[in-house]
Amino acid sequence: MQQSQVAEQPHSRVWGLAWPMILSNISVPLLGAVDTAILGHLPSPEYLSGVAIGASVMSMLLWAFGFLRMGTTGLVARAGDGGEQWLMRALGLALVLGLVLLLLASPLLPFIVRWMNASEQTGPHALAYLQIRLWSAPLALANFALLGFFIGRQDSRAPLFILLAANALNILLDLVFIVGLELGARGAAMATVCADISAFVLGLRLLGRVEPAIFSRLVRLLCRPDFLPWRDPAPWTELLRINGDLFVRTCLLLLTFTFFTAQGAAQGDAVLAANAILLQLLMMTSYALDGFAHATEALVGESISRKSPRLFHTTVRSAGTWALASAAAITAIYVAGQPLILPLFSDIPAVLEQAEGVYWWLCALPLVAVWSYQLDGIFIGAGRSRQMRDTMFVATALVFFPAWWVTRSWGNHGIWFSLFLWTGARSIGLLLFYRYYTSSKSWT
Repeated sequence: MQQSQVAEQPHSRVWGLAWPMILSNISVPLLGAVDTAILGHLPSPEYLSGVAIGASVMSMLLWAFGFLRMGTTGLVARAGDGGEQWLMRALGLALVLGLVLLLLASPLLPFIVRWMNASEQTGPHALAYLQIRLWSAPLALANFALLGFFIGRQDSRAPLFILLAANALNILLDLVFIVGLELGARGAAMATVCADISAFVLGLRLLGRVEPAIFSRLVRLLCRPDFLPWRDPAPWTELLRINGDLFVRTCLLLLTFTFFTAQGAAQGDAVLAANAILLQLLMMTSYALDGFAHATEALVGESISRKSPRLFHTTVRSAGTWALASAAAITAIYVAGQPLILPLFSDIPAVLEQAEGVYWWLCALPLVAVWSYQLDGIFIGAGRSRQMRDTMFVATALVFFPAWWVTRSWGNHGIWFSLFLWTGARSIGLLLFYRYYTSSKSWT
């Protein structure tokens, strides 16, 4: 397809990539929402609170390595037909890091649970959840690399099929393990481990079907002496540079959310459970809006590979327009649907009262957060990872924690206010970088 033809149909290309990613992304927090709903209707909030802490810790441990998805997408998109080299490097790195995580984190889990301010009743459920979930860490990280490869190749339907199939299995096993076998938090963890394994197997099968010769090409890559890092370190250095910046950025993001959860736990199980419900809705929002960000990553990477400023700017405008419209629609749904949404997740009066008290922070966040998601997509596709790292550091160290310190007397409202300011700071910081690179015409 000619560059002029590509640039003249930005809306169709953005939507062609975005809608499968929106559906697949929504399935991830939807799975968490099902966990929350099932556990929230058990007789005690301790099960829900335990899984909230356990899931938050696993997000911190696994999504600290989310650079394997983001970094792989950008590298593959800019590489064109040579993307399988980056896939092999990312898969190797994922499996090594997953094994290291499994070995190092296992003995630290009791200390992590105590650091999260879990109560005596909630702590054992959180620990049991984590001890089981950690076993699938190597494959969970490898799944990041596979998803990044598919998105970078502008194949958003493969991630859709992988995530929908794995999450459907997870939901089914939730019903079996939690409701049927009454395994509580352990059942939720076992269901997720099975889903991680099935997602990896399915990803490999789809990889072979989408590109039938790819496995033979990957074997030939491994047989090439110059592919090894000690023979040709330049590509591996680039991989580690980008992923190192994204690793720091993601650690700061997860530190913020983990601290947020811990502060809710310090105010009691009812506040913790209420925040768990609202965070599930916030994650659902972010995953939906990330569909446009993923499309932006792939198309911006293509524009840089083609050295096409026109494709770059039409992609940014089109994806940004649709993302903002979607954020406004999500906010309208939350505002109008409040009486119906919260009871879906819990029927415990104390939990619902706490959730209703801070619900309006959730309604306002999509309109602020959408800009950080879209700008993340631009910077990932362009390989500008250092700017993402620096912006996240400023937002976390100079905005979120000072705001929390000042508003501690506000209770749960102070935590949500700090999160709101943190999200806005991320958007403003990346926007300043974007304007600088746009004015200097240095994107492509």
